[in-house]
Amino acid sequence: MDGKILTEEELKTVAPGEAITIAAVMAVMAIAVMAVVVYKLMRSQNGADIKMPGGFQFTWK
Repeated sequence: MDGKILTEEELKTVAPGEAITIAAVMAVMAIAVMAVVVYKLMRSQNGADIKMPGGFQFTWK
């Protein structure tokens, strides 16, 4: 991949921080989805005994 030297005007239009912003938004969304899933499992009657792949088993009363 050949690089291109940017002019001063093009350098001024580059906005850093976009990757950090999208990573933060996606992290918050993932945490929110997991919180909802765990809440739904804990509140359901069938979720009292969970067997997950890898041999993990959770039981609460």
